[in-house]
Amino acid sequence: MCRHLGYVGPAVRVGEMLTAGTHSLRTQAWAPRDMRGGGTINADGFGVAWWRAVEPADTQHPSATGEPPGGAAAGSTVIASRYRNSAPIWTDPAVEEVLTQLHSTAVLGSIRSATVGMPVERAACAPFTSAQWAFSHNGSVPSWRKVITAASSDLDNAATRFGATRLFETIQLLEAESPTDAATLWVLLRQLLTAVSPDGFVDSPGTALGLLASGVLKHAPAARLNFLLGDGETLWATTVHHALSALVTDTFAVLASEPYDDDPNWRSIPDRSLVVASPGKLTIDPLPDSTKGASR
Repeated sequence: MCRHLGYVGPAVRVGEMLTAGTHSLRTQAWAPRDMRGGGTINADGFGVAWWRAVEPADTQHPSATGEPPGGAAAGSTVIASRYRNSAPIWTDPAVEEVLTQLHSTAVLGSIRSATVGMPVERAACAPFTSAQWAFSHNGSVPSWRKVITAASSDLDNAATRFGATRLFETIQLLEAESPTDAATLWVLLRQLLTAVSPDGFVDSPGTALGLLASGVLKHAPAARLNFLLGDGETLWATTVHHALSALVTDTFAVLASEPYDDDPNWRSIPDRSLVVASPGKLTIDPLPDSTKGASR
């Protein structure tokens, strides 16, 4: 299906996170080890997001700098920037010639294996971004248009009962960058993230991921839903069918579809899990199916 990787920790070169290790994300494009029936290679494009500080007035029109979130000045905010290409990652010289010149304390990368029938285009490549958020989906949703529309309707009904009216509008699904399950899932997740508050309909980004996964699985039990979400400081992920591993130390955290090296501290994540990772912290819980009780 796809492979993805998220990193938070000390500043690194963005491009090097795509090529690090003997089994790097770039290597996994042509030689993945654990696709679980989701194709044989990941040659339908790639993308990478990194985080940088900008002044509030510049968040709608950010400049093309690569400053890390750790260097954010008082009064500034952190947003996700991205680079994407619909060509195989191994054909793009920008990975080593340009992306290595950017530094960030957080990186989220993805390589794509397009589901049959879906377009191979730049707009279909993860990460999908908005403000501080970056998102990737490794998997597939059968009959995705019908299923995601039904999940959106269910969430709208639940939010209305909670008192959060007009939070989800089906017509907003048309805002997807590309006619794919991943791009449309991102529209729905973005709506969930706007509702996050301690006492709100959605109490954390982890809850948002759990609600999205359970909402889709209700209508498509065979869906494959490995989600990866980052905000520049924390990583959240789900595992439904596909593999995920974690490497967490006191100084950095990595979540990856496949380990990129032979470090013995990599930890395999069980299926149907919700994962929260940051330097010095790794939380693994059963995938939730309600608005309360998920990891923050």
